[in-house]
Amino acid sequence: MAKRDSRIEGFYRLTPAQRLQKVCEFAHFDDAQATAMYGGQLDIERADKMIENVVGTYELPLGIATNFRINGRDLLVPMVVEEPSIVAGASYAARMVRESGGFTASHTAPVMIGQIQLIQVPNMADAHTAITAARMRVLEHANQQSQSMVARGGGARDIEIHRFDETPMGAMMVIHLLVDCRDAMGANAINTMCEAIAPILEEVSGGQAMLRILSNLTDRRLATATVRIAPQSLQRDGISGAEVIERILWAHAFAVVDPYRATTHNKGIMNGVDPVILATGNDWRAIEAGAHAWASRHGRYTSLSHWYRDDDGFLCGELTMPLAVGIVGGATRVHPTAQSALALLDIHSAGELAEVCVCAGLASNLAAMRALATEGIQRGHMALHARQIAMAAGAEGDEVTVVAQRMIREQRIKPAAAHDILATIRTEYVDADRA
Repeated sequence: MAKRDSRIEGFYRLTPAQRLQKVCEFAHFDDAQATAMYGGQLDIERADKMIENVVGTYELPLGIATNFRINGRDLLVPMVVEEPSIVAGASYAARMVRESGGFTASHTAPVMIGQIQLIQVPNMADAHTAITAARMRVLEHANQQSQSMVARGGGARDIEIHRFDETPMGAMMVIHLLVDCRDAMGANAINTMCEAIAPILEEVSGGQAMLRILSNLTDRRLATATVRIAPQSLQRDGISGAEVIERILWAHAFAVVDPYRATTHNKGIMNGVDPVILATGNDWRAIEAGAHAWASRHGRYTSLSHWYRDDDGFLCGELTMPLAVGIVGGATRVHPTAQSALALLDIHSAGELAEVCVCAGLASNLAAMRALATEGIQRGHMALHARQIAMAAGAEGDEVTVVAQRMIREQRIKPAAAHDILATIRTEYVDADRA
């Protein structure tokens, strides 16, 4: 089989059908997989089994980020998102990174935390001793709840005991159940385990179990991406690569010290992560919650990413964040397009998917900072946004491009301008027909 190449020249100039053909050639898709990528495959009967009170389905654009090379392997990255410039920005950043060797990524073991809250504990010290003594009994009972996970090499690994003497409601003890989820996200399995071991913990502690649920701060289940980019890959519009690096580092410094900037900076990171999470049928809300909690882990909200210049003058970036994703169970095995998205990535573990997500996040972060530090974020973003405004004004077919281009040329990217231009060109067409 020929080596895959994610560098597809002029991909953005192709029609959607031509792009899909390129993707299918890259991934060696059959007709069913190609159809699933095209969309419209979530029928109402399937949707009705996924959530409650279903009345229909809701579609978002599925785009493909090109140019990604992760750990020496070329990938086309599926991204589901409604905001213009995200797919283009990630692809552009991946191209810059590619010129210097690509992304390096890694992940930790897929360990998640389940929490059991114990209240009304008669004696905290005695309870701590008793729970520690019952550790193996607790773990064995937990693992009986998910034998399939255990069969795949995962399962409950350990317990931790946390004591809170002062809370708004009084003292409590919280037991953490550490579970290796393997290739599952693990939420359902962990919640089942927590429910099952709660009576044992009540028995040995003398307390009452209240909440029994997983934590979405998955600080044991991390993914890391790193890049090292040569200055010449960053130069643009008469600005040297060294100057671009200097400006990017000032942008990063802003996010490090100011939580107002860090919030938008990290949103730019999640612009890359969330679309991959959505495309593969994973829980983007859990990922968002964990990411922002992780950004505050030292007591102050700050940048998720770290950027610096090395001794050779290269721009170096690193992003480490919690990424609890799965490739088995849930929507990943129910939604046809999610299945095709995973097939396109050709990954074989949840850890590999986490690596793709964190690389997409770092790429989006780089794209946003480079744009902010040079021509400004609006130049590229508004050019793409103009098409949405044109469509909202009622433009159809080729009219969309004409209206968008005129708004950009006149520097009036506004709904009122779109309506005026659309009316003008339609009048011009009518006059031309009469002539």
